Amino acid sequence: MTPFGEKVRSLRAARDITLKQMAADLQLSPAYLSSLEHGRRGRPSEALVIQVCEYFNLIWDDFEEVKRLAALSHPRAVVDTRGLSPAHTALANELAERIGELSREDAELLLAQLRSPGAARRDR
Repeated sequence: MTPFGEKVRSLRAARDITLKQMAADLQLSPAYLSSLEHGRRGRPSEALVIQVCEYFNLIWDDFEEVKRLAALSHPRAVVDTRGLSPAHTALANELAERIGELSREDAELLLAQLRSPGAARRDR
């Protein structure tokens, strides 16, 4: 599941809307909407993100949050380490090979570490 898919699913659940009903309302196939939620499709288009936000009547911060999550929801991320150090390349490859072994909690901890200010400069 992608961050966008998780958010859409939680919004649907909070409003007691089935996937089939939402798909019909947005004129999408249920299979496509399910694929977006589960990360079997690429990042949603900006137009679809706006349509989803309008569907749930999201404004301001909630709207921006859904847009941010959509941007983070490409299930096949590519990391370009050209021009970076061998350590950068090793990190990218190691993560690609072992990401499936991480628990959700460990993934969230690593993500929080990467997002914290000055994370890359700590402990040097």
